[in-house]
Amino acid sequence: MTAAPKLDRRFSVAPMMDWTDRHCRFLHRLLTRHALLFTEMVTSAAIVHGDADRHLRFDPVEQPVALQLGGSDPAELVKATRLAHDWGYAEINLNVGCPSDRVQSGRFGACLMAEPDLVADCVRAMRDATDRPVTVKCRIGIDNQDTEESLDRFADAMVAAGADALYVHARKAWLKGLSPKGNRTIPPLDYDRVHRLRTRLAPLPVMINGGLETLEAAEAEMAYMDGVMLGRAAYHSPMLLAEVDRRFYGATTPAPTLEAIIAAMADYADRDAAAEGTRINNIARHMLGLANGLPGARQFRQIMSVDACKPGADSAVMFRALEAVNRPRLAEAS
Repeated sequence: MTAAPKLDRRFSVAPMMDWTDRHCRFLHRLLTRHALLFTEMVTSAAIVHGDADRHLRFDPVEQPVALQLGGSDPAELVKATRLAHDWGYAEINLNVGCPSDRVQSGRFGACLMAEPDLVADCVRAMRDATDRPVTVKCRIGIDNQDTEESLDRFADAMVAAGADALYVHARKAWLKGLSPKGNRTIPPLDYDRVHRLRTRLAPLPVMINGGLETLEAAEAEMAYMDGVMLGRAAYHSPMLLAEVDRRFYGATTPAPTLEAIIAAMADYADRDAAAEGTRINNIARHMLGLANGLPGARQFRQIMSVDACKPGADSAVMFRALEAVNRPRLAEAS
């Protein structure tokens, strides 16, 4: 049985469908040693009835990493949780926040906020299946729910079921008449509501998510919360993660350089291509924002996105992209 990895939720990178795959997490772990990383949401049905190895495998370098599950069948979630435990995940998280139509039709995600007793049954069953932390990621409410009464009722049910922590996206999810994209911006953020929940539930750890675009904004939230979770900001501008360990965990080692990150990712891409036949574009697509804000960033992105898709492309693409950034630097220095 694999020992539980050390876990600190002060800073985490949100689970994001089609984005936070194992290649993305490897990149993010190069940038921050301490932040908690999340998988994409994986349904319990896909794990139990599908290719569990494909869905669950990860590089030990990624630890600490949490698996996010989607589902509402306690028995099925138990089976998925046991498999996740055996694979050595640091935490198992239940998704009660995704607003997509596909998720609703499968009776998981944000629609479950209307069924706190069912979610509590799921959490209780999962807790009995592992000694790893079982946590829940939710919204402050859905549709016409009163975010005071309904969120408290939902959170109380999670506490009673033995949830180890809550991650709260500080927006409502509108399941009727609003697209998943609209749900990222249109319902207003309500950080104060999440702050009140954290005070009410202490000492249960409560982390905040939603609309945090900078490390400064995230750090400001630490005055009220046990931790912060960034999603799209961390994905689109990954070099901000290079400052996380010093800012949030007191690390004194220098932040990794772009050159070091490119070299490490090129080595990783070569190894994964040899072992798995992975195409370079499946890795490079997560690296497009590494040069954001630097001269040559546009060409960097173009090389990474276009050249990486060409037949026969390999890790040399990454070094050519780096040259596009270094040329303006060298010209300025000369």
